[in-house]
Parts: sequence; C-alpha cells; structure tokens
Amino acid sequence: MTPHFSLAELTAQCQGLDNTLTPEALQRLALTAAMLERVGAHLGVPIIVTSGYSSRAVNAAVGGVTSSDHAIGSAVDIVAPKFGAPYAVAKTLAPHVNALSIGQIIYESVGGKHWVHLSTRTPDKPVNRVITISGKSTLVGIQEA
Repeated sequence: MTPHFSLAELTAQCQGLDNTLTPEALQRLALTAAMLERVGAHLGVPIIVTSGYSSRAVNAAVGGVTSSDHAIGSAVDIVAPKFGAPYAVAKTLAPHVNALSIGQIIYESVGGKHWVHLSTRTPDKPVNRVITISGKSTLVGIQEA
C-alpha cells in the first residue's frame, strides 16, 4: 500500500472469518496507510499496527463496537515502542491531528493493555476528536489512565 505498510499488515486476521475488503474499504485503507506514513515520519520511529481493517464479522468476533472505523477501513491501532509508551505517542500526536490528517485519536487503556487508535474519519462531535478510553470511562483529551 505504502513504502512502510503492506495490505496484509493493515488487515486483521481472524481464523475462519471472511475479512475481504470492499472496494470502498480498500480506498479508505489507502488513505489510512498514507496517514500512517505521516505519523511515522513525525515520530521518527517504526510504527507497529496491532489492529487494522476488520470486516463486520471479524469486528463482532473480537468484541468491537458496531460503529467501529476499523470495519470501514478508516482506522488502525498502533504502538511505537522505540518512541515510548502509547501514552507518550498519543500525547505527542494529539497537537498535530490537523497537520497529520488524523480524524480521531484515542489513547486506549483497557485491561492493562495500552495502544493508540488512529482514524482518518473525523467524528461528528469535535469533542470526540482527541479522547482517552480507560475501561468504561471516556475522557476528553489524552489523559494518563
């Protein structure tokens, strides 16, 4: 897809479930990959995609929300261990969402695991553009969880 992100890397795998991209999802995933290139250049370190495109069936199987941007090719979850903890990554990226064409950034801290969710789709409510999800709580901005 791009110099640093392959289609396989941006597509979730779930044994036994069809995860074929629709033509529309493939177009959106190309925009997501381009955004990741900008994010990687900004951070100056490699990015690891931990979750990418997930068809509706795959999304449901992994417990994703029905409105997930992963299911339309617009979102990925990432870590960048050579940069630092996901909190540091999210805190660094948040002020640059416009310049990097990030529609939404979420620092997620769930069950002792931490990652950064990036989407090219901008939420309808501006307050949801930069948020933290910790367990069942949603907080405005990037907050330590």
